[in-house]
Amino acid sequence: MGDLEERVARLPVERKVRLLTGASMFTLRGDDEIGLREMAFSDGPTGVRGLDFTGGPLTCLFPNATLLASSWRTETAEEVGRLLAEEAERQEIHVVLGPTVNLHRTPLGGRLFEAYSEDPLLTGHLAAAYVRGLQAQGIGACVKHLVANEAETERHTVDSVVDERTLRELYLLPFEIAVEDADPWSVMAAYNDVNGVPATEHQHVNNEVLKQEWGWDGLLMSDWFATKSAGPAANGGLDLVMPGPVGPWGPALTAAVESGEVAEATVDDHLRRLLGLAQKVGALDSTRTWRTDLPAPDSDVRREQLTRLAAEGMTVLSNDGTLPLTPDRTAVLIGRPVRETTCMGGGSASVRAPHQVSIADAMPEVTVVDGVAVRARPRAGRTTMRVQRYGASGAQLSDEVSAEAKTVGAMPDQELAEPVTRVVMSTEVPAGAMRVGFLGVGTATLSIGDERHEVTLGSESDDIGGDFLRPPGWQTDVVLDHPTELAVDITLGAWSGLGLVVEPTPPTDDEAIAAAAAAAAAADVAVVVVGLTEEQETEAFDKSTLALPGRQDELVSAVAAAARRTVVVVNAATPVLMPWRDEVAAILWAGLPGQEGGHAVAAALRGEVEPAGRLVTSFPVADGASPAWDVVPTDGRLSYDEGVFVGYRGYAARKAPAPAYWFGHGLGYGEWEYGDAALDGDTLTADLTNVGARPSREVVQVYLQPDDTDEPIRLVGRTTADLAPGERRRVDVTLDRRAMRTWTDAGWRPITSGTLHVARGLGDLRGEVRLTPPSR
Repeated sequence: MGDLEERVARLPVERKVRLLTGASMFTLRGDDEIGLREMAFSDGPTGVRGLDFTGGPLTCLFPNATLLASSWRTETAEEVGRLLAEEAERQEIHVVLGPTVNLHRTPLGGRLFEAYSEDPLLTGHLAAAYVRGLQAQGIGACVKHLVANEAETERHTVDSVVDERTLRELYLLPFEIAVEDADPWSVMAAYNDVNGVPATEHQHVNNEVLKQEWGWDGLLMSDWFATKSAGPAANGGLDLVMPGPVGPWGPALTAAVESGEVAEATVDDHLRRLLGLAQKVGALDSTRTWRTDLPAPDSDVRREQLTRLAAEGMTVLSNDGTLPLTPDRTAVLIGRPVRETTCMGGGSASVRAPHQVSIADAMPEVTVVDGVAVRARPRAGRTTMRVQRYGASGAQLSDEVSAEAKTVGAMPDQELAEPVTRVVMSTEVPAGAMRVGFLGVGTATLSIGDERHEVTLGSESDDIGGDFLRPPGWQTDVVLDHPTELAVDITLGAWSGLGLVVEPTPPTDDEAIAAAAAAAAAADVAVVVVGLTEEQETEAFDKSTLALPGRQDELVSAVAAAARRTVVVVNAATPVLMPWRDEVAAILWAGLPGQEGGHAVAAALRGEVEPAGRLVTSFPVADGASPAWDVVPTDGRLSYDEGVFVGYRGYAARKAPAPAYWFGHGLGYGEWEYGDAALDGDTLTADLTNVGARPSREVVQVYLQPDDTDEPIRLVGRTTADLAPGERRRVDVTLDRRAMRTWTDAGWRPITSGTLHVARGLGDLRGEVRLTPPSR
């Protein structure tokens, strides 16, 4: 500590302040006089993307957070942290911006796919394990987004109104657990306000709770473009403004120090925390030596790891014995997501993967029948394109090839001779019936053969990154006799994502449903794949419904009416409505399974890897049928009126109709018998027997229902057990007292009486033990 203080004291205020704003979109400045080297950050919830938002290096695409969390295993979270650390090492990244520990308050949240669960204890335990795995290899974690950042609508301005009890018991608890159990080296402050105060300026949360009450000495950085002030943010506990090279600090913060608005000691503390982070990640005094002996993203070892991680988290929602599939039954795969499997969500969690294996790729021996349209918007096709950028002077600023068919006019920190005003994208389109088009905000000329189309697309979002993350698009269908060049010349109207649409023209929905029903009737098992895409599972936008897009429900019902047995695979990270769930033999929830997604789905369907997942969020029976629903602020305020009765807590208290599937639900491929349970101190012990015919993994869950009727039921402990057929074991579940307390005006008060339920999910209780106050 003394050494860091001495380094800070060497610098004048202007140089101290200069180090407290990023140098670029994802890097920090160094300073030779104090031995500080440059540091690099990267987005990281589902892969370490690196320093480029598009066109960067290939990197592993992991299963999404809800799918990984569905294992309910801290061992899984820690393994993911270790693997992400290796991916960071390979790209010379010092800090990975994850994990996301915001809760699934309402199922409409567009960014829920990045966050673990609706429960603060499970979320906190998984986050702490992820942090340990990452930081054990000298790569910093950044736990985000502090705090009450559970929706995307008006995310830069919304005021989340949350009472102190709810804030403490639910939304701060995952951060508290991560800090106490794993000491993350950095935390990210959110975009939103909390009770009228910007999260980047929040004296109570940032200083009083995080830094003082919890004794945390790490670095608090802003979310990107989140900081709204100089003096108030510096005094409110923010240590670092991102991104750079410009921002609201710099001269404004220096002036605030000179005027006395901000004490120089406050700036010194911010810089000391920054140097502390640098010291931990190997960026102080000497340049870090990076490992070079790491597996490539497309190596066999990474394929095995990512397939296993995805398949183990998949959840069997229902099953009459049809799963796992057996070779003696003929099968057919039906649905657009069979060939266009959604492997990741949209926004800052997206990465440039070496490949994205579809279900069709992984099961080439099975007949595939297309399904109905899933997407409502044009999307960039997976085709290489040439990208030429021009400035207002007419000068060409760059000429490059993108392997992604998507790009951006220019990133804010990109060094070009002048601002980009025009972009020309071009590629070759194969012969046949093709759908072509483009994405972007501006006025464009699209040329394909002899056809010319003049199109103007306006901005569709008030969010600073909305048009970048989900740009508007236009498309048309053509029939080509030979390979033909597609070119789009667009004069930019705003900072947005850009891309070309190139794909075969799909069948009509009516044709697809008729073909699917006919194919289903001829097979022993029809496997229908339905789901969402990055149109719904994305940063910057929330959902308005849980219904599957398009006519997917109609497709499932038509297949179920024609088939002997129907299995539905749900390719989505978050809850969807399933009006057909009583019509089908089995349902497998597959999440967004990452680059090996198809292989993971195939392994789960065949039973090569048990889909032993348990739901991390409750699935409502209908739109609006959840304890918290709305994501649209009223007069700028989003009130958390449900208080502590979020998710399963609210369902159990009958504040919403019973869910279609409870938090913690999942069948796996085993059958389980529970015996007697007993409590000894903080350990609950229960007898467990695998009475099925297969080796299986069970997730033993313990919930406390306090005697006080004002207190919701809550998860207080869980463990997993792998048992062979016929094996019996006495398993121990450690209860976490941080979930067995309530916040009052006088501070924390322990809950000492109630019933402990041993369960396979709240819809399947298997035993109970009384929790009684200690005798005096």
